[in-house]
Amino acid sequence: MERSITKLLGIQYPIIQGGMAWVADYHLAAAVSSAGGLGLIGAASATAEIVRTQINEAKKRTDKPVGVNIMLMSPHADEVAQVVIEEKIKVVTTGAGNPGKYMEGWKAAGIKVIPVVASCAFAKMMENAGADAVVAEGCEAGGHIGSSTTMALVPQVVDVVSIPVIAAGGIADGRGFAAAMMLGAAGVQIGTRFVVASESIVHKDYKQKIISAKDIDSVVTGRSTGHPVRVLRNKMTREYLKMEKEGASFEELEQLTLGSLRKSVIDGDVIEGTLMAGQIAGLVKKEQSCSEIIDEIMDQATMLLGKKEF
Repeated sequence: MERSITKLLGIQYPIIQGGMAWVADYHLAAAVSSAGGLGLIGAASATAEIVRTQINEAKKRTDKPVGVNIMLMSPHADEVAQVVIEEKIKVVTTGAGNPGKYMEGWKAAGIKVIPVVASCAFAKMMENAGADAVVAEGCEAGGHIGSSTTMALVPQVVDVVSIPVIAAGGIADGRGFAAAMMLGAAGVQIGTRFVVASESIVHKDYKQKIISAKDIDSVVTGRSTGHPVRVLRNKMTREYLKMEKEGASFEELEQLTLGSLRKSVIDGDVIEGTLMAGQIAGLVKKEQSCSEIIDEIMDQATMLLGKKEF
């Protein structure tokens, strides 16, 4: 079976930008796609019409393929699933659920479907449901995570499916890209490094927290609720972890973080806001354009792997 992600998705480089809530808007998605990767618009919990507007704005900025990441827990998932068909989106990635009920409609529309998975069992289930590829995301990633590391998860998923596997979690440079290829991945998904891209709408204070982060500056909240999330440490995370230790209810913890991602991304509140970032944040040292980021990654990976075609 053809394992080339570039041919499957019609892109130049096998690099997918993560569909990060509040971060992955049309500015970032269009810039990544124009630079040769696959930019994603993160639908998160947005309404269908907001997502439609985002798609149309991205189309104005690039003639390259742009995808949409659909969070299946969103109350608007059904409507967004229809919008991507109507707007002739070429690629959809999914998270936080099983996209099975949308698969027939998407496939009939010629959409490539790539679910994010955190286990071999779910990867196999998605292949059987008709997925064109999967993103195997390790717990090094920022945001909502599973329990397996990228290095452990990726080769095991590669061994149980025949569709292409895209590695995610803890990848920010050509070394991580090359390592993923050696594990059998056909491409990589990158989030944290694109958060600080010059085209990213993320507040400068949030970007600076990532740029100045050390290797030990991320922490996982929400383990007690069954919804672990990797973020950078701040006052809010300290309070959250204290409440978790004291046995706070899910509702109390949810109240603490309500609107906190928007606070950090839009308002630059790095004290009370949620600063989603992966463990690789300590490797991200400067703000660059999406083109500079992708070129740098590919140059380093090409040197390490000794090949020019992926």
